Amino acid sequence: MSASSFLVAVRRGCTRTFRRPQILLPVSSSMVVQYCLESTQKVPAARLPYRVKVSAGKRYAWCACGHSKKQPFCDGAHRTKAPSISPLRFTPEKDRTVMLCACKETKNAPYCDGSHFKVIFRDLVKSVKGVFK
Repeated sequence: MSASSFLVAVRRGCTRTFRRPQILLPVSSSMVVQYCLESTQKVPAARLPYRVKVSAGKRYAWCACGHSKKQPFCDGAHRTKAPSISPLRFTPEKDRTVMLCACKETKNAPYCDGSHFKVIFRDLVKSVKGVFK
């Protein structure tokens, strides 16, 4: 595999194909696998912010958990997937186009503050480390 095809795959998010297969251990009666159906942490919905036109006086509910299918707005998915995280409700003062955070790491919620660059870098480092293990 060439370096250029590797970089293209990383950009597209296809790093799973480059990871080594996991070693499967024999299942014994003493081993118990636990599954967590509910999340207490935010999940990045996307790596880049959403550009949205908002209307003055209209109430919006920004998805803070990242599980909504109607990003960047809440559709109620947090009730089952992340009950400890509630949406942020806001009302803009004037009509304008804003950048709403999609990585869920912003310090100025619901607006983007550039934190997605940190998320992109963290994902890239994790992908590269996974390839060279």
